[in-house]
Amino acid sequence: MSKAIGVNETLIESKIYFIRAQKVMLDIDLTEMYGVETKRLKEQVRRNIERFPEDFMFELSVEEFENLRSQFATSSWGGASYSSYAFTEHGALMLSSVLRSASCSGKHSDYESLL
Repeated sequence: MSKAIGVNETLIESKIYFIRAQKVMLDIDLTEMYGVETKRLKEQVRRNIERFPEDFMFELSVEEFENLRSQFATSSWGGASYSSYAFTEHGALMLSSVLRSASCSGKHSDYESLL
């Protein structure tokens, strides 16, 4: 295993949270991983909402979001004025498909192997 792959796995593992008894990744982290803007990600989710049932994706409550944000002393999340989504393994895989971005290809397998 190359050193670069180990770094990727470590980075991805650090972005997996346990919320509502599920392992999930947040939209803000997936936008970074897939190299897309949050606005584009949310736009594509809205356009393809039928492809994201509740066991693929859910919206975080304000309390859940604030709880996560408070865990990071130097949060880059700032004062996010939009709702945040949490994606399960299947949701992250569907998201990579929906985004149809060259930066997504192959990355979903890294996430899948960690869950």
